Amino acid sequence: MYKETNIRSIVKGISWRVVATTTTVFIIYFFFGRLDLAIAAGLIETVLKVGLYWAHERIWQKLRWGKKKIEPFNLWFTGLPLSGKTTIADKVYEELQKLQIPLERIDSKDIRELIPDIGYTREDRNRHMKRIAHLIKTLQNNSVSTVASFVSPYRESRKAVREMVKNNIVVYLKADIETCKKRDYKGVYEKALSGKLKNFSGVNDVYEEPQHAELVIDTDKTGVDEAVQMIVTYVKKRYVK
Repeated sequence: MYKETNIRSIVKGISWRVVATTTTVFIIYFFFGRLDLAIAAGLIETVLKVGLYWAHERIWQKLRWGKKKIEPFNLWFTGLPLSGKTTIADKVYEELQKLQIPLERIDSKDIRELIPDIGYTREDRNRHMKRIAHLIKTLQNNSVSTVASFVSPYRESRKAVREMVKNNIVVYLKADIETCKKRDYKGVYEKALSGKLKNFSGVNDVYEEPQHAELVIDTDKTGVDEAVQMIVTYVKKRYVK
């Protein structure tokens, strides 16, 4: 989160005193008709109360009473390739950033570019998901929430993620495979169907639908903006009040 710095407290104190002192000067002049007395009283008040305001702010910064900690959460987007995970997750991330909470975006494409030899077998994927879960857990230990998007086709790997991280919100972006093929601007479905890509979820490897997803959004029927609003509303209601 954000910490109030000394300079910010001082500037806030000065800005407030400009308003308050001007009011004091006006009141004294109005009742006594002496501008010199009004200005002198205003100057003395300004010096004393800026210092008092700073001390008051510092004391309240040290007190935890009345403060509510926002528990870090993890939004886990899962679904068939080209079901809309990255597009929707990116927009959700942009919306959640407006709340000014510590937040990081994790996408499978970015991770695989950093670690290109992860592999696509069931064992490789499950091992990889545990690495991602460990990364998210580390971020959460530092009060950072995450928006993660991975195909994550196997139930056991999603279960491992849920067990390792706190406040895990599974968002299943449901889409008919024919719809995903139509969105296939990369040609990956064509390659998988021709046998050039192995272990491709939904074609020559399974995609096991989540049984306990917090949110299920049918992207065949729900537009991107509507889906984003549903997810952001869910997060705000439960974690960012």
